Amino acid sequence: MASTHGDLSSLAGPAALAGLKVLELGQLIAGPFAAKTLADFGAEVVKIEPPGAGDPLRKWRLLKDGTSVWWQVQSRNKRSLALDLRTPEGQDVVRRLAAEADVLIENFRPGALEGWNLAPDDLLAANPRLIVLRISGYGQTGPYRNRPGFGVVAEAMGGLRHLTAEPGRVPVRVGVSIGDTLAALHGVIGILLALQHRHASGQGQVIDVALYEAVFNCMESLLPEYSAFGAVREAAGSALPGIAPSNAYRCADGGYALIAGNGDSIFRRLMTLIGRDDLGQDAALADNAGRVARVAELDAAIGTWTATRTVDAVLAALDSASVPAGRIYTVADIAADPHYRARGMLGEVQLDDGSVLAVPGICPKLSASPGSHRRNAPTIGQDSDATLREIGLTDEQIAALRARGIVA
Repeated sequence: MASTHGDLSSLAGPAALAGLKVLELGQLIAGPFAAKTLADFGAEVVKIEPPGAGDPLRKWRLLKDGTSVWWQVQSRNKRSLALDLRTPEGQDVVRRLAAEADVLIENFRPGALEGWNLAPDDLLAANPRLIVLRISGYGQTGPYRNRPGFGVVAEAMGGLRHLTAEPGRVPVRVGVSIGDTLAALHGVIGILLALQHRHASGQGQVIDVALYEAVFNCMESLLPEYSAFGAVREAAGSALPGIAPSNAYRCADGGYALIAGNGDSIFRRLMTLIGRDDLGQDAALADNAGRVARVAELDAAIGTWTATRTVDAVLAALDSASVPAGRIYTVADIAADPHYRARGMLGEVQLDDGSVLAVPGICPKLSASPGSHRRNAPTIGQDSDATLREIGLTDEQIAALRARGIVA
């Protein structure tokens, strides 16, 4: 089980989503991340994956004993039912599960459910209280709906990739599948909104989340600036265009300090700290607009100061002056950080072979009904028999499905 350093479980009542039945049909990242988030807070998640190899995420990135360690994060607190959705018998099992579920999550290409005779309209007809989350690259409608869309493509179409570069350099990806994760979180928001609507009306509904729209929704003033001024925001490296000073500044030991001195009073304290009261008291720099006009001058002044000090010395001085600042963390920094540990964000799970694996803790933190790590990620089909018995299948029926490769 996960460690609970810094959590609030000793003060907690039942999990926030205890009793919520979720059926997960997706794979890889977006749909499963949404289901994982619900499972962390007590939802009963049954993950359906194909017999044999299971979810492809099981084999992504670094493997331990043949299984991705990522799997222990993405599928914790879930049950696994290995089921062939291409068969009428497998589809019938899904319909029976959906008839008793509160939420169904899928992230296949539009039309996949319909092709398996599992159209949301039909599932809702059988269970009007069902909430169906559909995550896809471009959404269920529109001229691009049938295009394959992974997170990296959505990040580009949503406007993010254009900004993630040094000026004049090739745009780079963020380094994680941020488009998928943003879509998953929008999906969770949609589910919670739909649950509130169902509480009032008794009716379920379909939630349509497009990866590119989830990214675009986080792009701040990008569109209105273009609309009002014809301004196309360009890549700016580590700076924050239009907000100054805010940048990464090189220090004497070769590291970088991230300094956000863009509040009016913060700016004055920062200038006093670096011995530049002439800038701090300059009336032309009293507000953000004036500082943006002279951002190169301000960055040079701050960079001159940091260049003579180590990252640790810079951050200590900035902290004493109440100027927001931080270092660029590697995962090694994260794993050693006392604040991460105090907040319960460095969890541990014991694997089947007895080894201990560090995993991210639960986020967000609820005071009365926090999430928890209740069980490790399942092996393929670990819960197939138990799940099928719960919807009324006999051991003989389960054995017959297994003999035909429909269930594993």
